[in-house]
Amino acid sequence: MALYIGVMSGTSLDGLDIALVEQTERTRLVASHYVPLPEPLRAQLLSLCTTGEDEIARAALAENAWSTLAAEGIKQLLAKADVSPERVRAVGSHGQTIRHEPARGFTVQIGNPALLAERCGITVVADFRRRDVAAGGQGAPLVPAFHEALFGGQGNAVAVLNIGGFSNLSLLRPGQPVLGFDCGPGNVLLDAWIYGCRGAPFDRNGHWAASGQVHAPLLQRLLSDPFFTATGPKSTGREVFNLPWLHRHLNAFESIAPQDVQATLLELTARTITEALIQQMPSPEGVFVCGGGAHNGALMARLQALLGGTPVASTSALQVDPDWMEAMAFAWLAHCCLEGIPANRPEVTGSKGPRILGAIYPA
Repeated sequence: MALYIGVMSGTSLDGLDIALVEQTERTRLVASHYVPLPEPLRAQLLSLCTTGEDEIARAALAENAWSTLAAEGIKQLLAKADVSPERVRAVGSHGQTIRHEPARGFTVQIGNPALLAERCGITVVADFRRRDVAAGGQGAPLVPAFHEALFGGQGNAVAVLNIGGFSNLSLLRPGQPVLGFDCGPGNVLLDAWIYGCRGAPFDRNGHWAASGQVHAPLLQRLLSDPFFTATGPKSTGREVFNLPWLHRHLNAFESIAPQDVQATLLELTARTITEALIQQMPSPEGVFVCGGGAHNGALMARLQALLGGTPVASTSALQVDPDWMEAMAFAWLAHCCLEGIPANRPEVTGSKGPRILGAIYPA
């Protein structure tokens, strides 16, 4: 038995999810802690997702601030769990993605793992995605391998759906390799639109979207993006789906009520997920949702309506808290790296073969 910590900072840019796990033949959540991103740091990280002046210096300063915040969060988690740093074998740090363009041969996650190791006194494993990209893969999604390790072998065909800033599916099929891919925007456009219109960081429980009506012509324009019809392996990010992308489509119409745009964005998320799922797994026995989208009641209800008799529930039904799934995954990825276990899945990412992921920064 070994203890690991996973740190996940996703495309939603809301904060750091930090999970302490016990790793045996299974992965068990021991304790968790959430650290919100201060608004100045969030703005810095968001600005790095597009080209700007003095990017190298701004990125270096932002990743130092991110690592300092993560180190403080790890200390708070360990104090809460009454665990000393010496008992933790490693921290698996995802870092913050600022660019993801595997078609051009790169993906960039910042987070200064050397500084994190120095501040925590714990070995840090980081930079998980670039080895897969170097091997010709997408570098994402990486969580299907963890979902396979956690939930595989149950004898039924189920899907694990992560809805963070972007959505991705893991398809677990008896006797077959796990499949997985990004579906498209999860919460990223929903959050950006409500923030721009109402100053709210997210649409709590989907209430604002539920107050509007889906604008069918806008929905059809959004669904026409080539990403949705591309076959996997595939992944995406803010480079493709962002507010300018949305506004280019909105410009085709004279006026749409803001709440109707929100309703349409929710429908976009639900439709792209369910259509991709049905195409690859026509009759799943269950869909289990993790990530922030699991708390959006309107979105969960729409997914259930589109999937008919297929049960849709959060991963709590599988005894895993939906809020900590990805942080747990990066703790597991750190374990795999230190044990020399390949943790990508070529069927998911399109890489040339299995690879050991991550770079090690000793304490």
